[in-house]
Amino acid sequence: MADDRHQIPNMNAADLYREDLFTDRAVGTIRRLTPVTPQGADDPARQVVFVGSTQLLTPAGALPLTFEIDGTSLADAVKNFAAAAEDAVRETLEELAAIRRESASGLVIPDAGALGGLGGPGLAGPGGGKLHLR
Repeated sequence: MADDRHQIPNMNAADLYREDLFTDRAVGTIRRLTPVTPQGADDPARQVVFVGSTQLLTPAGALPLTFEIDGTSLADAVKNFAAAAEDAVRETLEELAAIRRESASGLVIPDAGALGGLGGPGLAGPGGGKLHLR
C-alpha cells in the first residue's frame, strides 16, 4: 500500500486561474479568479469565480471567513458581498453548534454502581461522580 503522506502534489494544468485581489481596506477582500489556459491566456469556456474574505469577531478572537460570491462581474460581487458574508457566518455558527452538540453527546455519566465500587482514592463513592469521555 502506498504511503499518501509522501506523494508530490501536482498542479492541474486544466484548472488554472489568474487571481486579482480587491479590497475596501475596511470590511474585507474579493478575489477574482479568472480561468486561464496552461499558456496563461484567458479561458472563456469557464466561468470567472469571485471569493470573498472577511473576519468574524468572537470573544476568542478574529475568525477568518472565506466564501464564494455569486456574480458575473466585480460590481456584482461587491453588491453581493454582504449577503454572501451573512450566509458564511450563519453556516459557520451552525457548524460550531453541531461540533458543540457532538462534543456534548460524547459525555458519559456513569450511574452509582457502574464501576462496581472501584472509586479509588479521592473519588466520591462508586463511580467517582466524574464525567468521562467515550
